[in-house]
Amino acid sequence: MDGVLSLTFGVNAQGLTCLREQSHRPPLQVVRAFRQPDGGVLTHLHNVSGGVLGGDRLTQEFTLDAGAQVQLTTTSATRIYRAREGDAEALQTTRIQVGPNGILEYLPDTTIPFGGARYRQDTTIDLSDNAGLFWWETLAPGRAAQGEIFAYESVILRAAIRANGREIAAEHLRLEPARAPLASSARLGPYRYFTTFYACRVGATVSQLRQLETDLHEIAASRTPPGVDVWGVSTLSAHGVCIRGLSVRGLHIAADLYAFWDCARRALYGAGAVAPRKIN
Repeated sequence: MDGVLSLTFGVNAQGLTCLREQSHRPPLQVVRAFRQPDGGVLTHLHNVSGGVLGGDRLTQEFTLDAGAQVQLTTTSATRIYRAREGDAEALQTTRIQVGPNGILEYLPDTTIPFGGARYRQDTTIDLSDNAGLFWWETLAPGRAAQGEIFAYESVILRAAIRANGREIAAEHLRLEPARAPLASSARLGPYRYFTTFYACRVGATVSQLRQLETDLHEIAASRTPPGVDVWGVSTLSAHGVCIRGLSVRGLHIAADLYAFWDCARRALYGAGAVAPRKIN
C-alpha cells in the first residue's frame, strides 16, 4: 500500500497549538489532536492495517509552524510483517520540520520486525532557531515471546537531524542477521533490544549540554544492571545529546526512557516530561 499522512500544526489567536491541516491515504491516519495542559497537543498516529506489509510505501510529513508544541505517539507497537516472495522491502519515509520556538516530542512505540521481514526506514528532521526535539525509537529482536529472535531478513534505519541546515546527527544502521549474526560480540552480543533517544534544543549552550550529559550519565549508571541493560550518553556536535541503550529483555526500556526524557526536558525547558495518554 502507498500510505500517506501529512500533518501541519500551527498556533491560533489564543496562543494554543492546533492541528491546522491534515491529509491522509490509508492505511495511515489520525483521529484528532488532544489538548495538553501546556497549550500543546497530543496526536496518535494510526496504521489501520495493523502493521507494515511487504511492499508497503508509507510516507509521513509533519510540519510544526513557529511556536507549535506537539507530542506524537503511536497507538501500539509497529509490527513489520513477513515479506512474501517477490515483495519489495517495506519502506517508511518520515520528513519533519520544526519551526522557530517549536517543540516536537516524537515518541513511537517499539518496532517489531517479524520473521522474514524486510524493512527500511528513512527519517529526516529539520530544526529551526530555538526549536526542540525529543525523539526515541526502540527496535525489538522480533516476536520474542514466541521465541522468534533475529529471524527477520533485513532492517535498515537511516536518519538525519539538521539544525538551521547543519547536520548534527546521522544514523545508518543495517541489520541482516543471517549474513552478519547479531549475537556476535562485535555487534549486539547478549543484548536483543536497541534504543536511541535524541534530546535537542537549537541554541542550547555548550555548558548546558555538558551539564545535561553529566546528569544523564548519572541516570544511565543507575539504570545499567550488569548483563541486563546498558546505557550510554554523548553530546552531539551542537544543540543536543544522544542516548543509546541495549537490553536483553526490554523490560525496563520504557521507564528508563522516561527518566532520560524527564531529565533532558527539565534541563532544556525547565519543565518535566508528561507521558502521552494511549488510546486503542
